[in-house]
Amino acid sequence: MPAIRVYGIKNCDTMKKAMNWLSENGIAYEFVDYKKAGIAEANLPDWAARATWEKLLNTRGLMWKKLSDDERANIDETKALRLMAQYPSLIKRPVLDTGKQLVVGFSPENYAEQFK
Repeated sequence: MPAIRVYGIKNCDTMKKAMNWLSENGIAYEFVDYKKAGIAEANLPDWAARATWEKLLNTRGLMWKKLSDDERANIDETKALRLMAQYPSLIKRPVLDTGKQLVVGFSPENYAEQFK
């Protein structure tokens, strides 16, 4: 089993870009659809400790815009983790776990730096 796990949602364009980049660069990985696997809630405390909840919370996506004003107001770690557990689409994608580091989001430059 590859040491690298890539967490996200299968039909996400950013996920596709990240997985294509990994494949093109010969990096083996295991993809985990956290929506289908239902594991986001269990992983969120660890991910927040390793990458911060602010990095994990996707405030630019459609799901964030669909939240009520009350849900978006006064965001702190506890509230953010609860919302991400309730709505996994709020988790920025992909979440790449190398075992040592957690990389949130995708950019070719950042991945190149991580895997040089």
